[in-house]
Amino acid sequence: MGNKIKSLDRLRLGFAVSVAKSVTFIVRSLRLGAASVLPGSIARRIAPQLLQLLSQQVKNGIILVAGTNGKTTTSLLLKTILERQGYRVAHNSTGANLENGLMTALLEDTNLVGTLNADFAILEVDENIVPKVLTPLQPKIILCLNLFRDQLDRYGEVDTISKRWTKVISTLPTETIVIPNADDPTLAYLGQQLPQRVRFFGLNEPEKYLEAIPHAVDSIYCPRCGHSLDYKGVYLSHLGDFTCPSCGFSKSQPALESREWSQILVGLYNKYNTLAAVTAAKELGVDETIIRDTVNNFQAAFGRAEDLTVDGKKVRILLSKNPVGTNETIRVVTQSTDTTTLIVLNDRTPDGTDVSWIWDVDTEKLVERGGTVVVSGDRVYDMALRLRYSEKAVDPQLNLIVQEDLRQAIATALEQTPNDETLHILPTYSAMLEVREILTGRKIL
Repeated sequence: MGNKIKSLDRLRLGFAVSVAKSVTFIVRSLRLGAASVLPGSIARRIAPQLLQLLSQQVKNGIILVAGTNGKTTTSLLLKTILERQGYRVAHNSTGANLENGLMTALLEDTNLVGTLNADFAILEVDENIVPKVLTPLQPKIILCLNLFRDQLDRYGEVDTISKRWTKVISTLPTETIVIPNADDPTLAYLGQQLPQRVRFFGLNEPEKYLEAIPHAVDSIYCPRCGHSLDYKGVYLSHLGDFTCPSCGFSKSQPALESREWSQILVGLYNKYNTLAAVTAAKELGVDETIIRDTVNNFQAAFGRAEDLTVDGKKVRILLSKNPVGTNETIRVVTQSTDTTTLIVLNDRTPDGTDVSWIWDVDTEKLVERGGTVVVSGDRVYDMALRLRYSEKAVDPQLNLIVQEDLRQAIATALEQTPNDETLHILPTYSAMLEVREILTGRKIL
């Protein structure tokens, strides 16, 4: 263990780790869950500096992945690339991305006296706690994926979050590598203000522009002067090729040519995730052959474009937890020839209790294509009402089935799905965990 840890801290750390590992063993033995948060919460009370004590032991540094959408997929892809290069990587793979979850993930790779054995730690972090954890973590790389409106009852608007990020990141050592999304005006501006080494990622593929800017846009005004931005085209939400006619602010040049990198996962949003992970891997000097082979053979994280086979039928789970993400999963559905969709809307703490965001989703596109849509979840009637209003905007050929019981809703959706087609399930976060438990017979958290 490094000399930086004082004797008293070392004793506290050792005791905290022993307690955390005991809690983990008990929780998992009793099948109460994956113990992804509780061990860290208890250990933190014993050793308040736990996050710093653990993170400073990571040999080659912390890689922090932040943003509204895409954290889990990007983290898993980058982890897979680094492991194939021969590195040992710690990762909060369960998606527990608040402080206690980060500590629990690092505790997994410690021995009984608190020595952490990892070359890198990839930590996906909830966008709201980024300013709180940057100082103790002192990350080597920060990936800034995107900022969209998400759970406004907890977080507020994206410009508020961005300003907090900029203020704290700017205090980190200049050798810190920051990798923002060049197509997101808020993050492009963030990157342009920082003294650190900044490497952007983004798309250079105008043929993939949307026909029009969608309903769910958040940052179409210049973050420098407030003037409305001019868009040459948008890829999704407010991500695109932009300039400000007033002050000259514009998109930064990405480090990679996006056309040169394929993607195996469905959805344009996953191209962004791929480019983010690849940019980080190249900054770390990973062999390009390994990077490309990993990208071309990558399997989706659970619930994120995850494909399953249930009762001989294909099922694809597409996490849909905010307007932008849901618009993109609807785009995946409407671009397919499949005719059955299950939407599950919950309003629990992991989802955000305010479900008014469904009115910013372009559900008209789903209704217009027709087919069968089954709706379920805690807020099943809110979702059904949104779809009924969508029918008034288009000429629908929709078979809408409302089913309160989720297990029955899944059974109905599978029954409605032809044998040669795929059932697309669009759940919020807590609903995704329920759906997977029903389909696979096991819990994730």
